[in-house]
This record gives sequence, C-alpha cells and structure tokens, in this order.
Amino acid sequence: MAGAQPIREVVIAGGGTAGWMAAAALSSYFGDELTITLIESEDIGTVGVGEATIPQIHLFNQLLDFQEDDFVRETAATFKLGIEFTDWLEPGHSYFHSFGTVGRQIGKLPFHQYWLRYRAEGGKRPLTDFNPNALAAHAGRFGKRARRTAGNAPATTKTSLPHAYHFDASLYAAFLRRLSEGRGVTRIEGKILGVRQHSDSGHIRALCLSGGREIGGQLFIDCTGFRGLLIGEAMDSAYDDWSHLLPCNRAWAVPTQSAGPPDPFTRSTAREAGWQWHIPLQHRTGNGLVFSESYWSEDAARETLLANLSGAPLAEPRMLKFTTGKRARGWVGNCVALGLAGGFLEPLESTSIHMIQSAVARLVDCFPSSDFAPAAIAQYNAETDFEYASVRDFLVLHYRLNQRDGEFWRYVREMPLPGSLEQKMALFAESGTIQRFNTELFDVPSWLQVMLGQGLEPRSHHPMANAVSEADLARFMDVNAREAAKAVEGLPPHAEYIAANCAVESRAKAAG
Repeated sequence: MAGAQPIREVVIAGGGTAGWMAAAALSSYFGDELTITLIESEDIGTVGVGEATIPQIHLFNQLLDFQEDDFVRETAATFKLGIEFTDWLEPGHSYFHSFGTVGRQIGKLPFHQYWLRYRAEGGKRPLTDFNPNALAAHAGRFGKRARRTAGNAPATTKTSLPHAYHFDASLYAAFLRRLSEGRGVTRIEGKILGVRQHSDSGHIRALCLSGGREIGGQLFIDCTGFRGLLIGEAMDSAYDDWSHLLPCNRAWAVPTQSAGPPDPFTRSTAREAGWQWHIPLQHRTGNGLVFSESYWSEDAARETLLANLSGAPLAEPRMLKFTTGKRARGWVGNCVALGLAGGFLEPLESTSIHMIQSAVARLVDCFPSSDFAPAAIAQYNAETDFEYASVRDFLVLHYRLNQRDGEFWRYVREMPLPGSLEQKMALFAESGTIQRFNTELFDVPSWLQVMLGQGLEPRSHHPMANAVSEADLARFMDVNAREAAKAVEGLPPHAEYIAANCAVESRAKAAG
C-alpha cells in the first residue's frame, strides 16, 4: 500500500486580504513545491474592515522580505503606536492602550507591581509617564534612532518604538497580489458556482466556475468571506455565534478627507450602542461605526457617524453586516477557512488581519500530506479555538467595565462572562496579578492598560514589591520615567517622518 504523498496543488477560493495573504505566504514558504491557484471575481466586493494592525504583522512582512519604507509607501500607510479609547469608561474619560512594555521589570515582578505600591503610598505619576509609546503618540511623534553597539560606535541599523500600521486594505491586497504572481501564483478570474466532492471521503475534488470550468486541487483554502462557501456550505462546519458576548452586528464605514496631519494611533470612541473608529492614512481617513442593531437603528447610527467626522466624506457610508463568532471547525477534511470564512471578532483591537496571519502560520506548522492525518487537523483546530476565545475575552473586557448609561451598555456590563475572563479579572482585582495563558495574543501590558483604563483597580499589590526601600522605589520610578521620556526625545513629528522616508508621492519622485 502506497504511503501518503506530499500535497502539490493548493486552490484558494477568494481573493481580498485573506486570499492574497495566504497566496503570498505559501508561495514564500514552499516555493516551487506547491502549485497555487487563486480564484476571485472582480464582480464580488471584499470587506475591508482591517485597515489597522498590530505589531505581529512585522513577522509576516519579514517572511515576505518587505522593506518597511517600501511597504508603507505602497499601501499609503501611517504608523500606529496604539489605540486611544475615548468615552469608554464614561463620557469625558480616555485612556491609551499602547504596544510594547510599560516600565522595566525587576527580577520576577513586572514593573506595574512596583507602580501599584508607589501609587498606594501617594505617588502621583500616571502609568503613561513610563510608557514611551503613549508619550510619543500624544505628542504626535514617530521616528527611528541609530542603534549603538559596544564602544558607542554607530551601527548600521536603526530601531524604533514598537509599532504597527494603518493601511489601505485594497492597496495591501493589490501589493500582495503583485508579489504572489511574481512568485508563480496563478490567478483565475471567475465566480465559484459550486463544489464537487468525493463521494466516499466528502473531500473537495474541484470548484465549478462560470462558463463550465472546473478547477481541481488537493488542498482548498476558503477565503469566500462571511458566506463560507466551502467550509460552511460544502463541508458543513457550523458557525458558533458569540453575539451574547459581543452583541454588535453592524458597521457603517465611510472614508473622509484628511483634516490634518495623521495621528500615530487609532482612535476608538464609545457611542450610544457601539463605538466609532478613526484610522488615519496618508491619503484619507478611515471611519466607521460598529453598533448593535438590536439597540440602535441603522439610520440613527448612520446619522451619528456622519455628524462626528473630522473631514468631508469621500463616498456614501457602506453597511457591513456580521455575526461575531467562529467556525466550530476551521479545518474540515481538505478544506481550511481563513479570514471571514473562519470567523469574525469585531475590529476593536485591530486583530482581523492578525487572525489571518496566525491561521496561515498554523496551517504551515500542520501542513498535511495527501492522507490528511486527523492529528494535524485536530491540532490546528484546537489552536484556532484557543486563539479566538482568548481574543474574544480581551474584547469583552472593554465592554464589561463600562459605567455608561443606556440599555446596550447596561447589557454588556451585566451579561454573564466566560469563566476564563472572570478568573483573569478576579486575579487582577485581588493583587494586580495578570497571568498570560499558553500563547494567548495579548500580553501583560495590554491587559494592564485596558483593565486600569476601564476602571478595574487592584485592592493590593504583590508582597514582593515591598522588599525595596521607599528611597529605592522613588529612584526606580524616576529612572523609568526618564528612560521613557528619553525614548521619545528628538523624534520628529509623525507626518514629517513619513514625508521624508515613505510618502506615497515619493514613489513618483524616486522613479523620476
């Protein structure tokens, strides 16, 4: 009996960000070992909800050998140091969730345990004083510094604050398409009308296109959006609905003219029954209002969005409808779902593109042979389930700790919580302890900033923080504040840095 053979033929159903990220990554990882075909139709629009990203995108860009300035220029991007949350705790209140660390750890204890003691003893410095990203964001600055080596000699590389990007999702997909086709990926224009499956295994044999064409393959990747044409309709993977925890199910989206220099951060502002995003790009600003149709009418939400724009609209608002949740199984047989076909968690923390990236990485780790061994599929699905649940908990945290008026905000404040989130909140409320489980996406600084920002105050701090003297504690706080300020000192305004290094217009200048 012949053994399992390597997979040679991969078919990607659907383009957009998910499809072209998969094509770019797989062609980079496997080279000529795979024949990759991507099917998409220009008549079918894509959902571009992921214009803001998180720092893990650097790993993807490194895989594809992107130079940062080229990437920023090609996608009309700006730099992102974090997210400002306005009016979430209550009207008039704001806080900042930054990337990177906050203060320096001493031994086993994270910095915030010493800060909690410092504050309990009357210290006045806010947590943002020890956070370079927050200081730079509020000053509107971003840039890079030359890295110094031993002997204080200048190095050839430069370093910057931890950051991600805001970019135009359509330009990003086009950028990835050019890269993928240059590496041998074949794009086929056409609508997928049906799926042919093997009668014995139920595996997908071929996709049926308009004009009577059929595209066969061994491994099929479903990037058909919310419909889930392959994973849901053909492979019968149910959708786990998480609306009881994340009840927003609509979003109005509209681009506007830029009203000034772009901020190096995303802004999220709480509204009557949801929240509004503000994402600055080089050539425009992305705006949208995520809301629950059960608590707010579409017309009223649209009016609120249009009344709170910083620039003139460039198009009519577009409605997006969704259900938060995930596929019960993201991989079934010889079909793997990516992007919206696999699940959707609202873009409150800019995780949409990362969820595609991490799914592709898991697929590579568990890449099958022709027998599609159950163990690899089970591992992929287990890791996917964990990631979705951990990100879901982090998003729910933002809603749970509100002190706002209104039926929607009362519901999310009082709804039953997953036990995993209840435990995390209880542990922090007791002693400021934050436990990161397994490989969950958001680390201690993220949970710290959101829990404190949303008003969850620990009753005490870890007793090990009492081991330092008052004088040493004061010096430690001063040193950390100076280091944070030093990291920002001399950085240029965000817009000036882009203009000098990676502006869209500079592409034409360079060609000339």
